[in-house]
Amino acid sequence: MSEKNREGKRTARERLAVERERQKARDRRRRTLLVSAAVVGVLALAAVGGLLAANAGDDDKKKDSAGPVVAPTGAAGKDKLAIQSGKDGAKSTLTVWEDFRCPACKQFEDGYRSAINGLVDKGQLKVQYHLATLIDDNMGGSGSLRAANAAACAQDAGKFAPYHDVLFQNQPMETDDAFADNDKLIELAGKVEGLDTAPFKKCVTDGTHNSWVTKSDKAFEDAGLRGTPTVLLDGKNIFEDQKNPLTPDKLKAAVEKANG
Repeated sequence: MSEKNREGKRTARERLAVERERQKARDRRRRTLLVSAAVVGVLALAAVGGLLAANAGDDDKKKDSAGPVVAPTGAAGKDKLAIQSGKDGAKSTLTVWEDFRCPACKQFEDGYRSAINGLVDKGQLKVQYHLATLIDDNMGGSGSLRAANAAACAQDAGKFAPYHDVLFQNQPMETDDAFADNDKLIELAGKVEGLDTAPFKKCVTDGTHNSWVTKSDKAFEDAGLRGTPTVLLDGKNIFEDQKNPLTPDKLKAAVEKANG
């Protein structure tokens, strides 16, 4: 075979090899495009699914909060959005914004409960509780809303303070929306003497005060408050000075001083 023929065959083989590599490259690009399209499709479906789930959650909230605003018995403060514990004549007022699903609120209650209840019992302090649904908004679910409604139902029965304490003492993990179960809220009412009654159960299951809770949460947002708990003693944030916060003992001393 002549050198010319050998060179021609080699050139042909090289051209074929180059063409095969080009075809492989085209095949790889095509597969990449197909896979990419499939991934985009899955992500789009996931996004739609997430959007539908989010909208479903919003729809559930709207459904829970539908109906007239019914304030609990004896509601106090602006627009009757507070539940008061203690006598009107007390010289000091503690304003507390709380969420029953909020771990920091539980820490506050566990640390300050004894001091607050003692001052209330002495008639030296009144506490105005404002209920928010911050954790529902951040984590999803409806436990903050339903627990707050149940607490308002307890207020109707004259049992807000002890039931309020029971809810925090039995608070689930933040990610566990256990308070969304009305049966759980009714079960906890059994820990408060005289609360587990037919009217209380109906109030809880009917969501009688849901719209009131939603209005309270809106007031929380409108006030520009950053989180729960927000606690004010006679209008001053007790945690404002992080280096020198108002401890339970300092709270007692401040209130007793105000009462002479």
